[in-house]
Amino acid sequence: MIRVLVADDHAAIRAGLSMILDGAPDIEVVAEAEDGAAAVRKAIALRPDLVLMDVRMPGVDGIEATRQLVDAQVCPVLVLTTFDMDSYVYGALRAGAAGFLLKSVDAPRLIDSVRVVAAGDAVIEPSVTRRLIRAFAAAEPREPVRPAGLDQLTDREAEVLVCVGEGLSNQQIGRRLGIGEATVKTHVSRVLTKLDLRSRVQAAVLAQEAGLVG
Repeated sequence: MIRVLVADDHAAIRAGLSMILDGAPDIEVVAEAEDGAAAVRKAIALRPDLVLMDVRMPGVDGIEATRQLVDAQVCPVLVLTTFDMDSYVYGALRAGAAGFLLKSVDAPRLIDSVRVVAAGDAVIEPSVTRRLIRAFAAAEPREPVRPAGLDQLTDREAEVLVCVGEGLSNQQIGRRLGIGEATVKTHVSRVLTKLDLRSRVQAAVLAQEAGLVG
């Protein structure tokens, strides 16, 4: 069972999201939070598998709450917001969010995204993905930057990092490398630790910037 905490400052939206998620046979909403501070406090106490986090909330907003939860390694965060704005997108990804979706997402995709993130993969709204790719492609050509931490990776971890940079899921990585999904998750976790990264999205960006992905 995937245990989810729903954080949104609008009670009606929280109720709607909870109803959708509780309707899935393998998902349980264990708590709701009306702001970022409450989301952090309840997540630390309940240790859910995932927090579904709104961005714009009073007091501690969703981006700061995401940063606190990721830094403390409490659980992955899937950001859900009405506003498809670069400042929110980049802020959420820099904070270590494992996914970013718009509130216009339909119920089946929301449920599937929760499952994907809970399994250790990343989910980004297609329109956001296209924009990030365009921004990356439009950037000035530059020499690849090789972070010092790359030298700490084993050969297998380096292979996994390349796959993450190509946007492959854990299942796809497992098939390519001939290893189980649980082993892939272990390798991804070690890669993030060694490279001091908050999420596999950041790992994918690093793989691109380091020239590991053609």
